[in-house]
Amino acid sequence: MNKATSLRRALTAAVPSLAVDPDKLLVFIDAGNIIGTGAVSLSFDYAYTLNVIIEDFAGDADTVFVAVMAWVRRNQSDLLTNDDLRKSGISFEADQLTQTTVDLSIKLRLTESVVVGTNDAGEQTIKHVDEPVPEWDVNSLVDPQWTS
Repeated sequence: MNKATSLRRALTAAVPSLAVDPDKLLVFIDAGNIIGTGAVSLSFDYAYTLNVIIEDFAGDADTVFVAVMAWVRRNQSDLLTNDDLRKSGISFEADQLTQTTVDLSIKLRLTESVVVGTNDAGEQTIKHVDEPVPEWDVNSLVDPQWTS
């Protein structure tokens, strides 16, 4: 599942304290499902909740959420454009540890498409399909680091 790694990279690039101490950024894939496409091939979709936890965070949460939203805009734009997903596709919890630090948990409902085929040599091929770039976003990617 490529999106977990991609979001980790985006957050590490956007939040300097995570680059200094990457062990404070935990990423879990929860409640995963495999959805068969019904095609002749073995192609399928992953559907899962990505749980990102930032431990002992002392920065401004807005920095984290701006990075998440920029990443979502490019990598799972239906969380912004689908009315049902806009309301429930991104959630968070914060546990106040001290006056200045929190444990921050962010959950995103993600999907990834995997196309399984056969190459000219008869060998099985497996390719993760990039999300289509929304028409409104083609010329306005915030930063290439937030793309897969």
